[in-house]
Amino acid sequence: MNNSLLCLFLLVFTASCYRVSDHIDPKVNCQLQDRHLQNLTSAFAPLSAEERSSDWGKECLIAMAFAQELDLYRAVSTYKRAAILISPEESERLLEIQYDTLFCYFLGKRYEDALVAFEKSSLAYVDKTFPAYRDLLLILYECYREMDCPEKQAVILEMMQKIDPNTAEQMQLSRAMREGNLAQVESFANDFHGDSYLNQFLCHYELKKKSVAKAQMFNALCPGAGYLYIGQKKSAATAFLLNGLFLAAAYEFFHHDHAVGGIITLSFEAGWYFGGIYGAGQEAKYYNERLYEKSASVTLGERNLFPVLMLEHTF
Repeated sequence: MNNSLLCLFLLVFTASCYRVSDHIDPKVNCQLQDRHLQNLTSAFAPLSAEERSSDWGKECLIAMAFAQELDLYRAVSTYKRAAILISPEESERLLEIQYDTLFCYFLGKRYEDALVAFEKSSLAYVDKTFPAYRDLLLILYECYREMDCPEKQAVILEMMQKIDPNTAEQMQLSRAMREGNLAQVESFANDFHGDSYLNQFLCHYELKKKSVAKAQMFNALCPGAGYLYIGQKKSAATAFLLNGLFLAAAYEFFHHDHAVGGIITLSFEAGWYFGGIYGAGQEAKYYNERLYEKSASVTLGERNLFPVLMLEHTF
């Protein structure tokens, strides 16, 4: 009995040595479709007949057509030509061109280019009188998030709170959900009265997720059992057979007094065994990440919580 307990303890200890963190790092993205932009209106006044006949106005019209089709590379190039051709006296129109260029970079997920364009433009000096001010803050917040600039993010969030507290809260919730910050999502859920979509989202994930510790423990007790726990039947069978074959081969070597062969075989078996423990934990973590990503994507999409879905205006 004592020997059995000792063996069990050693297995537990071995599994803990190869413990995988259960912290998830999901990749939750929104696939933007042009029909979403078609439902929005421009924040800026249409070009007048005189503006449309000007060189810069013609470039703007072409750029807008490219942008509306999400041909963003050509749109950026054409907006840049319009910015070169426009007269310095047309400062408001120049701001609009600079914003649309920034918007194109954002939609194309070229976040660093978007921030460079912002810093080189006059958009840094606009205030809430700028027609697309709210959308500009949304874009900048997301760009700074992607570029890992928390201090600048905090500044943008504070600016948004002053003009639209509800959107500021949605921005924080959106970030928490996309980054897998379950503690913060739960904090938002607690602010809701009764059963909310956030509570349903959290309950669904908690019910369906797999325990990384259990996956490793099962695989330590019986190679392949950890993979079976997360639904990978082929991997489970492979792990069980390989470990069994190596153990059987090692036994045969030792049984026929081939100690060197037995030791070498056991060394290979140790690699498979310990690697299986670590692999089962990693697969459980990947399983949880894919589960979370699917559920979060649906929830964020249905509630328009992706930043690009919070925008009020288009080109």
